[in-house]
Amino acid sequence: MKIDTALYLVTDSTGKTDEDFLDIVEKACKGGITLLQLREKTRSGRDFLDLAIKVKNVADKYGIPLIIDDRIDIALASGASGVHVGQSDIPVHYARMLMGKYKIVGATAKTVEQALEAYSQGADYLGVGAIFPTTTKVVTRITDISTLNEICKSVPIPAVAIGGLNINNIDILRDSPISGISVVSAIMKAADPEKAAAELKRKITDMLAF
Repeated sequence: MKIDTALYLVTDSTGKTDEDFLDIVEKACKGGITLLQLREKTRSGRDFLDLAIKVKNVADKYGIPLIIDDRIDIALASGASGVHVGQSDIPVHYARMLMGKYKIVGATAKTVEQALEAYSQGADYLGVGAIFPTTTKVVTRITDISTLNEICKSVPIPAVAIGGLNINNIDILRDSPISGISVVSAIMKAADPEKAAAELKRKITDMLAF
């Protein structure tokens, strides 16, 4: 399955009304994100599904695949393009079995062994990191660049660098064989999310061209 992982936005709705949150998501879509993940760790299933449907409506306008973090039930019920599972979530092979062969299944990998296991179980792409400390409410462990590079070379599926990345620090990845970057705060907390996305898109596109 061909997935454009160049600029992958993972959302954070903390402290935002749904209206403001959806406005940021739409501006990010206009700015050029290529993949979108809805991550909600504290909402009830009903509220998560309601938001997922609204976000999918926005993403569909721009032809951007929507990935749901962790919750396969929400992904299926909302008609999202796929699901992303972490190391503590349901194993990849179960996610693949439930989602079917035509949906996207992404997985987190912090080691070559985890990457190989996820690929063998049917993952379509990998999220690798954290490259830098993050400000999101997710427990992170730093992944060094050499490990990131080894993971990229170990599997034939896209590997996306994640964790604390922004326009000022992604040059550290210029020589890495990544397929893209994933950001949260760099867009979600930007004064102008559309401009922030556009600037990141230009820079990562330039980096991936070499």
